[in-house]
Amino acid sequence: MFQPKIPTMPQPSGLVTPPAVVQPTTITPGTPAPAPAAAPEPFRPVVQLTPGTAVALVGAGTAVVLLVGTVLVSLLLAVAVTSASVAVCAVVLRSLIASDAKHR
Repeated sequence: MFQPKIPTMPQPSGLVTPPAVVQPTTITPGTPAPAPAAAPEPFRPVVQLTPGTAVALVGAGTAVVLLVGTVLVSLLLAVAVTSASVAVCAVVLRSLIASDAKHR
C-alpha cells in the first residue's frame, strides 16, 4: 500500500515506419488575380492644440493634482487624529489601572 507504483513503459509493437517525405510541387502561373481595390483611409480627425486648449489642459491637470493632494492630506490627517486619540486612551487606561493597583 505504501510502496510507490512505477508505471512501466510498454514495449514497441510491430515495425515503426519513418514519416512520409512530402515532395514539393511546382506552381504554374495562370491568369493573375485582379488587384483588390484600394480601401479608402478611415477618416481620423486631427487634434489641433491651440493656446486655448493648452490652457484648458493645464488648468484641468492642476485641478486634478490639487484634488488628489487634498484627498491624500485629509487621509493622513485622519490617521494622525486616530493615532493621537488611541494614545490618549492608552494613557488614561494606564493611569486608571495604576491607581486601582495603589488602592488595593
